[in-house]
Amino acid sequence: MQEQVEKALDKIRPALQRDGGDVELVEVGNDGVVKVRLTGACGGCPMSQITLKQGIEKVLKQEISSVKEVVAV
Repeated sequence: MQEQVEKALDKIRPALQRDGGDVELVEVGNDGVVKVRLTGACGGCPMSQITLKQGIEKVLKQEISSVKEVVAV
């Protein structure tokens, strides 16, 4: 599943990088929880939780049915 998550994140990265940020995969748990780290401009952005839930989590859940939640660490 980790490879699937990386591929899905690669689709999201260009949008984040245009705004000076990025996302780094930290861990894919057996329980369906994906842990990521928002970096660059995304790391300190007040909108980062919206980006995480409405953007990253939404795409990962659409692409990979076993993803239950995406959390920032």
